[in-house]
Parts: sequence; structure tokens; C-alpha cells
Amino acid sequence: MMSISREKESEPQTCLGTAQPSRRTWRWNPNCPQVGDAHGLREGCTSRRLWKILSFTVGGAVALCAGLLTSVYLATLHENDLWFSNIKEVEREISFRTECGLYYSYYKQMLQAPSLVHGFHGLMYDNKTESMRTINLLQRMNIYQEVFLSVLYRVLPIQKYLEPVYFYIYTLFGLQAVYVAALYTTSWLLSGTWLSGLLAAFWYVTNRTDTTRVEFTIPLRENWALPFFAVQVAAITYFLRPNLRPVSERLTLLTIFMSTFVFSLTWQFNQFTMLVQALGLFALDSLDMLPAAKATWLYSIQVTALLLVCALQFFNSMILGSLLISFNLSVLIARKLQKNLKTGNFLNRLGKLLLHLLVVLCLTLFLNNIIKKTLNLKSDEHIFKFLKAKFGFGATRDFDANLYLCEEAFGLLPWDTFGRLSDTLLLHAYVLVLGVTATTALAVALRHLSDSPAQGPTGRCAVSLRPDTAYNLTHTVVFGALALSTMRMKYLWTPHVCVFAASGLCSPGVWGSLLKVARLHTPARVCVVRHAVPTLMLLCLGCKFWPGVMDELSELREFYDPDTVELMHWINSNTPRTAVFAGSMQLLAGVKLCTGRTLTNHPHYEDSGLRARTRAEVHALLRALGTDFVILEDSICFERRHRRGCRLRDLLDVANGHMMDGPGENEAGLQPAGHPRFCEEIRRGLPAYSALFTRVFQNKTFHVYRLQKEVAGPPAPSPSGQTQ
Repeated sequence: MMSISREKESEPQTCLGTAQPSRRTWRWNPNCPQVGDAHGLREGCTSRRLWKILSFTVGGAVALCAGLLTSVYLATLHENDLWFSNIKEVEREISFRTECGLYYSYYKQMLQAPSLVHGFHGLMYDNKTESMRTINLLQRMNIYQEVFLSVLYRVLPIQKYLEPVYFYIYTLFGLQAVYVAALYTTSWLLSGTWLSGLLAAFWYVTNRTDTTRVEFTIPLRENWALPFFAVQVAAITYFLRPNLRPVSERLTLLTIFMSTFVFSLTWQFNQFTMLVQALGLFALDSLDMLPAAKATWLYSIQVTALLLVCALQFFNSMILGSLLISFNLSVLIARKLQKNLKTGNFLNRLGKLLLHLLVVLCLTLFLNNIIKKTLNLKSDEHIFKFLKAKFGFGATRDFDANLYLCEEAFGLLPWDTFGRLSDTLLLHAYVLVLGVTATTALAVALRHLSDSPAQGPTGRCAVSLRPDTAYNLTHTVVFGALALSTMRMKYLWTPHVCVFAASGLCSPGVWGSLLKVARLHTPARVCVVRHAVPTLMLLCLGCKFWPGVMDELSELREFYDPDTVELMHWINSNTPRTAVFAGSMQLLAGVKLCTGRTLTNHPHYEDSGLRARTRAEVHALLRALGTDFVILEDSICFERRHRRGCRLRDLLDVANGHMMDGPGENEAGLQPAGHPRFCEEIRRGLPAYSALFTRVFQNKTFHVYRLQKEVAGPPAPSPSGQTQ
């Protein structure tokens, strides 16, 4: 990962020694065979080449096995948890909770279409996802993966052997094999031994609670996207290695572009993830820890991939107005304006660096504001409201911002996460490697700020850090900060923690630095320690966690949600296909999937118009949306999961300027609601409400009311609070 040398740049190693073209002399390389004839040299180099081929073959086979075993393991856990192969089709579909069900419904819709042409037309001119509105789903949502899978299923001769739902979930679990193999490869590239890749894969599995949630949220966008993100990180790690051949460099750039493109196409949060990545690249680029030309390639690939996705999504304005595009363009422009950024003494270079940072920041905000005003873009404003409130820049009564703030997934990373990571020894190894590598990086950064390129290093002995190691260090730091601030983002960080910790434990640089501090350094000791420690770690973890893994694989459960199943059966049997349903966003996704009925809103919350409609629906503007039926859920009407102030009815009350019910304090300026709570009043069956709503179905969880189209007598009072 890093080394201590007397030269500023690492030098090419040959069997004759280390080349020094500037002095046209040779130094003997002790790692090569010390023989005195050409025949001995050829034999030594041939044996080393054969050893590398053997190591590559064995390491590749182990990577493939690790990926496949992880895929089978997660698929088995999913089957055992739900007894997926034995439950009814409606129960399988209900198991795709919240937005997962919405995404899967489009795969199902494409398969049920008379032809592919009809299927594409139905997605591009959809009037069932949002009533009274025709939308282009390919523009609004990241569902090209569902389209691709549905086309593949229809053209392949597998319909007789494999049900559509299994083709879908097996594809997702198959991507986990790609994910683990990419993590394995990144760790291998960083450390130089495939043993670290095996340790990274093992840690990924033993920390499954914190590294993935694919087995219970299969269609979630992140489960499609993160494997390709891992491939991108592995390709960038290889791309940043020195002395790549032109062919290898071009193929690597193609891999980076394709993985970035697919990652961006499959996840709506791609721009925010890549912005964090771009910030890390910018920091390294500014400190001269990456080759400038390679950094430019990476900036350009991000922008190009995102613009291509924008074109495929029919010029989605949210992508055009992303901070990533504005930031990367600003970096490239600022670099042209400040060509002499890396010259001068320490204070001059530090001043230029701060000025460069200020120029990029101001230019980014300027470009982004211009683009958003030109496009009249407001789709991502709820994210910035949430961030403003989350980091203490003023309290807010905004419904959307408070909805995110009250969700545990968007809170700080819980402390028990670190306890789980410690149980597998991952956290201990990560802190050790992070400390050593970060110290080295700091020394390199200070040296780069102090030295002028024309003068060379000022000291006799300089600490060096490879660009690929520097990139992965920055990657783990910036995504770690994101995970600490927002729990849901930990799935971007914890898999890379496995990679970084494993590569460090197998790195000659890390152990070389530690043994030098302890005055025990010899090449032989470094070699022994870097292989012995991870081997002992694997044996220890295997003995500790193997019984638990076997218990998980033998534990059998069954899906059980009779109330929701009963509701879906009733909707299919007792309502027309054209009926329009209102209810909670989470439930309506299941209604769309299981019944194909038209919805008033849904969980894909990235559109400003949909967010406005959600708030309007909550205020009983149902008839204007063409609603035929309203579904009320006791779990929402009488919510107990959240504390006071975070219940859905509390968020609505505060957004409307009303005081919250129940014991406790209220903010200053809130007024008592002028009308009773809708959920409570409608159950009383008073004439004012029965004239508008007729209950047509109920069980222990759900109550369904039909809206009366013709109303006799005075209208009911405007209710306060939510209708779900």
C-alpha cells in the first residue's frame, strides 16, 4: 500500500535491478535471482512468471467461489425466512414491501403486455401510477433494469422451467456474486495477495447485517446499483496503478465508464453518491496525490455517464440540475484558470489551494443555480431542506424534511453498529490500517505542499503513498463521514471497510511501517507477518462464526400477513379494474403490484409534484384526484412506532400550523386544529361523514371506504390530519 524510499517516484523493478535512467546506472535488486549467467536469469524470471500465473489462477478461482457461495447463502436465507417457494403468488408479491413492490410491478407489467411494443408504450404513457396524470415512467424512475429483465425473460426459452419472480430474484442474488468478486479484486489489487480478497469477502458475509440488506429488500435500487459501483471502484484502483500499458489503460477506462453508466442508470441517488466520490478525487488531485491526467479522465467519465443516463431518461431535469455536473465542470474550469497551483513555497501553495477551493465552490453554486433557474427545477429541494435541518441550520416545519428527519434510517449511525463490527474484529483491523495509512497520507500531503516540483524532495528520505492506495483511503474516509451522518448510507461504506481493512492487514507497507517503529523490520519478517496475520484471522473467524452460519441456514420461517392478503383478494374480487385507490404510500405500492389498480400516490418521492399531491391528499382533496376508494390503516391512524412529534399525524399538524395531540409541549405559534381528526371521526359513522364515505371492507388492520360521487345535503367539515 505504501513504502519508504529515497526517490520521490517509485522506480520500475527488473530482474537486473532498479533502473535509474537519469544516471544511466543500475542498482542490484535483491528480490531477483542473484546468478552470474544469462541462463540462471532466464530460469529465475521464468519461475517467477509461472508462480504469478499460478497465483492469479488460484486467486481468480477463489474469487469466483467466494462470490457464488455468498450469492447462494443470501438466496437461501431469503428462501428460509419466507418459505418463498411454497407461499402463494400474492404473498410473494406482498413480501416486496414499500417501493420494492412498485418497482417489481413494472417488471410484471412488461411481462403481461401483449407485446414488447405495448409494454414500452404502457411505461412511457402510464396513467395508473398517478391518477389524473399521464407520466413517462422511464423518465421519472430508474426502471431500465426491470425493462431489460422482462425483455430477456420473454426472448429466452426459459418460461417452462423458471417462473418470472425467480428469474428476477435470482438475477439480484447473482449480482451479489459480482459484488463480492469486485470487493475481493479491489483488496487483492491494493495488497498484492489474493489472501486479502478472501478475508474481505469473509468479513462481508460475517457482517451481513451492516453490509447488505438484499435478502429482504430484493428489488431496492441500491441492490441493483452497488455491485456496479464496486466494479467501478476496483477498476479505478487498477487504473491508478503506475506504468499501465496503453491497451490495459484503455480497457480499464472502458470498464470504469460502463460500470459508472450502469450504476447511474439503476439508482436515483447516483448523483449524490458520485458527488461524494468526486469530492474525494478533488482533494487528492489538489494535493498532487493523483496524476492530473487520470483525475481529468475520472471527472469526465462521471459527467459523460450521467449525461448519457439523462438522455435515456428523456432528459430528466433532476440529472441536468445535479450538483455533480456543476462541480466537475467547475473543477475542470478552475484548473484551467489556475495553472500554477502547484508551485511556490508552503505558504504560497497553501494559499493557492484555499483560493482554488473557493473558486470551485463559488463556480459550482453559480452554475447550479443558473441551471436550476433555467430548467425551473425543484425536484431535489426536499433533500436540501432535510440537510439544512439535520445539520442544525434552523428548525423547520416542512413536512417533507421532517418526514426524513424522523426516520431512523436518516439519523446518525447507531453505536451498536460499532459493537457488531468489533465482534468480527473488523473494526479493530480497520482502525489500525486507517491510522497507519492516514498518517502516511498526511506526511505525503505536507511534503507535496512543501516541495517545489522543480527542486525535488527537500529531505533525504521521503514517505510515499501509491495513488490507488490514496484513492481508497479517501474513499473510505468520505463515505465513512456520510455513513456516520446518515445511517442508510452505511451500505456504501461498510463493504469498503472490509476491503480496506483486509488489504491493510496483507500490505507490506503497513507492516513495514509498524515493524520499523518497533525496530524489528526485515523483509522476511514483513513477508511472514503479512501472510500469517490474515490467515490466523480467517481461522479464528471461521471457528467463531461457522456454527452461527449453519444455524441461520437451518432456521425455517414462513411469510404470514393474512390481513394484507385478504385486502388484496377483496380488491381483486370486488372493485372494477379502473378503480382509483388512495392510502399510505407504502401500502399503495402493494396495491399496484397485486391488483393493478390506479393509485393517487406512491413511495417514489423524488418528484415535487408528487410530494405536493401527497400533502394535498392528506388534506382530503381526494375527489379532485378521481379517488374511488380510501384505505385507512390502524398502524398509521393510531401510530405508536414513533415518538410524539414524529408520528405522521404530528408532522401534518405542525406543517399545517396545528398543535399536536396528546400530552407534551408544542412549539410556539401553533394553534389548535379547527376540525376533528379524520381517522377517528370517520369510524363513528356520523351523518356528515357517512354522506361522503361508505365503509365497504374491514379487518383487524385495514378499513376501506368508498367515496360517494353524488352527495346529498351539506358537506362534511374539513378534517384535520391525515386520511391514511
